[in-house]
Amino acid sequence: MALEDTLTQSFADFFVEVEPRLRHALAVSLGSDVGVEAAADALAYGWEHWDRVGRMANPAGYLYRVGRSSGRSMRRIPSELPSVREQSLPWVEVGLPAALESLSERQRVAVVLVHSLGWTQTEVAELLGVTQGAVRTHLERGMKRLRSKLGVSDV
Repeated sequence: MALEDTLTQSFADFFVEVEPRLRHALAVSLGSDVGVEAAADALAYGWEHWDRVGRMANPAGYLYRVGRSSGRSMRRIPSELPSVREQSLPWVEVGLPAALESLSERQRVAVVLVHSLGWTQTEVAELLGVTQGAVRTHLERGMKRLRSKLGVSDV
């Protein structure tokens, strides 16, 4: 198999594994419209530079940072999570979007990826390029703040 074919297959395998996680993480971090666009930009960058990016220890984490940089330049207005109407989704706390917006970006990303999307703390740490201890701290502080904002006591 030629080198170009090997690189193409390598990126294709990487894309299948990483694209959904990268898109979700950037949507949580930057808002859904900008996050999806930033993920596409980051993956396009990854494809263009796959000979270098593919050899990195954490290519997904690197492309997450590329996407965040790209998304910040796209974002003209602050991201807002969509509001929840009581009648449309009764199982969702109406104040949750506003409470999530009150978290720091890292707290919000950690809380949503772990508690909403089922990521492990290890996966979040790898993507964000931080230690598992940092992720645990972001989760603890984020959940404490959410409970406070929503008037929910610790269980």
